[in-house]
Amino acid sequence: MTGAGAPLRVLIVDDQALLRASFRLLVDSTPGLAVVGEAGTGTEAVEIARREQPDVVLMDIRMPELDGIQATRQICGSAETSGTRVLILTTFDYDEYVFAALRAGASGFLLKDTAPADLIAAVQVVASGEALLAPAITRRLIAHFAARPEPSSRPAVDLANVTDREREVLALVAGGLSNTEIAGHLSLSLATVKTHISRLLAKVQARDRAQLVIVAYESGLVVPAR
Repeated sequence: MTGAGAPLRVLIVDDQALLRASFRLLVDSTPGLAVVGEAGTGTEAVEIARREQPDVVLMDIRMPELDGIQATRQICGSAETSGTRVLILTTFDYDEYVFAALRAGASGFLLKDTAPADLIAAVQVVASGEALLAPAITRRLIAHFAARPEPSSRPAVDLANVTDREREVLALVAGGLSNTEIAGHLSLSLATVKTHISRLLAKVQARDRAQLVIVAYESGLVVPAR
């Protein structure tokens, strides 16, 4: 992983060589970013991620051998790559892909037609530990999360050790509010909101805000409007 002042290390995963080359050119030409590897299959992605331990993986979904969802699950679930963040890039924005990617541990989901500047910003946001979803995808995630989820194999999330204030913050995160909006809504300082979110991440063992949204719905704290 990177140290202070070192560039963010990026692994590019896509089964199309031309797209990999385009992403490499974009990343390598951006100050503060560096490509540490390319993979054309999910299997290669997992192997390279374990060897290079990149900060961020730009991950395609549809690939041979091992698809992007399965590769994401292996990368995010391994102690060797626990600090690696996965940003899903795809031409498909089907709800099923979004749900599966987030459950697998992805920290972001963007379409491949995203503007180059927005893609670079997404890499930086995800590397910082935040979650990032395309706005249209976020709206659908919030509105329909409980409508078409795949069965969860893990036990129900226990919020017994979460304080009332933290529950309020969690519900607002699930509602799509930013830290600044949450601070205004609850009349708290931005630093206090960040502290609450950090504590929530630790208590429910979530990697980032995307998984906090999942926790909010799967715990029953928030019920989507129908």
